[in-house]
Amino acid sequence: MPLPFKGDAYTTPADAAGPIARLFPTLAYYPMMAGIVRRAAAAALRGEYPASAWVGSSIEVVRALERTGVRLLIEGMEHFTCLEGPCVFVGNHMSTLETFVLPAIIQPHKNVTYVVKQSLADYPVFKHVLRTRDPITVGRVNPRDDLAAVLEGGEERLKRGISVIIFPQATRSDTLDPKTFNSIGVKLARRAGVPVVPLALKTDAWGTGWPIKDFGPIRPQRTVHFRFAAPLAITGNGKDEQAAVYAFIEGCLAEWRNEIRAISS
Repeated sequence: MPLPFKGDAYTTPADAAGPIARLFPTLAYYPMMAGIVRRAAAAALRGEYPASAWVGSSIEVVRALERTGVRLLIEGMEHFTCLEGPCVFVGNHMSTLETFVLPAIIQPHKNVTYVVKQSLADYPVFKHVLRTRDPITVGRVNPRDDLAAVLEGGEERLKRGISVIIFPQATRSDTLDPKTFNSIGVKLARRAGVPVVPLALKTDAWGTGWPIKDFGPIRPQRTVHFRFAAPLAITGNGKDEQAAVYAFIEGCLAEWRNEIRAISS
């Protein structure tokens, strides 16, 4: 399986952007992305889309973004690459970008899947790819049913050695709110007896669109950040670990906002 991001960190090379694509990033990116998804869906329909192909598609998306001038900074990969056994990744959810890029970061080291909305699993074309990854689906209608689906489905996958990525926020957001950042990831890790790996990300380089939320402007001036923290073993009721995950993400977002202000001033 390819290792697109070797070592513990990655920074997009300075010469990655294409001269034309960086001038028209949104217009250049989406045709590239559509081709990647179309080829992946066709392979999935043929039953020829193993985990290595999923990683390959994710790498293609990364390279397409970088061609438009988007810069990625990935840190802390050592916190999960050296971890024995599966884990639960708990992170904030900012844009569509992370769902496309995280497979290239995590899957070469750990088999992984997502907790996703049922509507995403039914999304035209993309659904064929997603279904090959055995995701845990939630309806976002009945919180009690969703909790049961995540705990039962997540535990079953973790027992098979498949790590789980969970975005506790109900929807994508540029900000973090403790009222909407629930503890479902920590609850799953506690039930399955596996650690939680906190993940902070800033991915607003892929903007929110209208009327289709998933396809917004590509904004290369906004650096993409992924930062993983040390795994947390869940003890007691998990409240301390939940607070630690939230504090880590909140701290990273504050740091990155301050970097933007310093550049702008």
